[in-house]
Amino acid sequence: MKILTLNCGSSSAKYLVYDWEQRKALARGIVERITIGNSFIRQSVPDREEFKKKKDCPTHKEAIELILETIIDPQNGVLKDIKEISAVGHRVVHGGEKFTHSVKIDEEAIKTFKELSDLAPLHNPPNILGIESAMKILPDVPHIAVMDTAFHQSMPEYVYIYPVPYEWYEKYGVRRYGFHGTSHLYVSKRAAVLLKKSPENTNLITCHIGNGVSFTAIKNGVSYDQSMGFTPLEGLVMGTRSGDIDPAIVGFISTKEGLRAREVVGILNKKSGIFGITGKYTDRRDVLKAMDGGDKRAKLAFEIEAYRVKKYIGAYSAALGRVDAVVFTAGAGEKDWRLREEALLGLENIGIILDRERNKNAIFGKEMRISADNSPVKVFVIPTDEEIVFIEDVVAIIEGRYDIHTRFKYSFEDKDYK
Repeated sequence: MKILTLNCGSSSAKYLVYDWEQRKALARGIVERITIGNSFIRQSVPDREEFKKKKDCPTHKEAIELILETIIDPQNGVLKDIKEISAVGHRVVHGGEKFTHSVKIDEEAIKTFKELSDLAPLHNPPNILGIESAMKILPDVPHIAVMDTAFHQSMPEYVYIYPVPYEWYEKYGVRRYGFHGTSHLYVSKRAAVLLKKSPENTNLITCHIGNGVSFTAIKNGVSYDQSMGFTPLEGLVMGTRSGDIDPAIVGFISTKEGLRAREVVGILNKKSGIFGITGKYTDRRDVLKAMDGGDKRAKLAFEIEAYRVKKYIGAYSAALGRVDAVVFTAGAGEKDWRLREEALLGLENIGIILDRERNKNAIFGKEMRISADNSPVKVFVIPTDEEIVFIEDVVAIIEGRYDIHTRFKYSFEDKDYK
């Protein structure tokens, strides 16, 4: 059984081709800088040099087509025919309260995902595009949706209910949902292994820092609080999203600029965050380069983001009471040692002691501890692997043995997992 997973983010599309019988990845890849310009695909295949190809992808449609072309390419692909794929697992960011776990996709599911697109305007549309493109090419295989929001269904009511008229929740489902669930699930299970503790006895702060950014307070192995809320707009500073702001700003700017509220929210989603501060960058690599070159707004963007990271870690430490470890993951979380250093220094009073050399020399792609030996709270960099969560959910659903994560044992929870 060969399975394809598609994980379409706001500016990227990750994929995995996996051979379930052999329990090995045939190919992993990513299309980066979708919609941004200068987009390209990178594919890694065991025992081969990395394949890279530049191709402009103004939308996710072109990105999906590029992925499928690449995996069946006679020279660089891993399949002779796209029909070798037995099932496809798709990331879906927002499942609302209608979907609280991974599900087999049908027309009704797609309709619901489209209805929820307003809640995740940067994500559900590309997720849906990936689903529809793949289903058109592979109409006879099962397609499974893996929900970003499912992992966070364990949040208590007093955490997910907003202090707004309760009728808004009853009528419209206005509540905190939380996102990046598969990433937080994976790294939390791996952190428990590294700590040599069972997940149900583990308290963590997991920090997913990519173009989108979300932190999760994990209490006794389950999601307790999450920085993203009703939509993926709430929370920390992101590539193009503002994160937390005073909601009165929406009405104020609407009046001053003659814009509708929806238009202002669009700006908060697509033209704010790091891009809003710098005026031109969304990629942290570009920010660091500009900052080192004397760009004051790039430096300001870096400082604002690092401060928000520090503040959220402090808040979640208070919420959890006991923290076993802080985990950094995703693009910038794994690569940007300067951001981690700026955010973590000065947190010794809450038990976090950073080893600056370990942090600076952390090897990308490897699980690393970057805290000092005497740090009461451990700090790890753990590469996320959302795709393996997709694979195991897809297979479990096909085989009829799927269950929620507290009653389901993933392969990566094994102490010998590599």
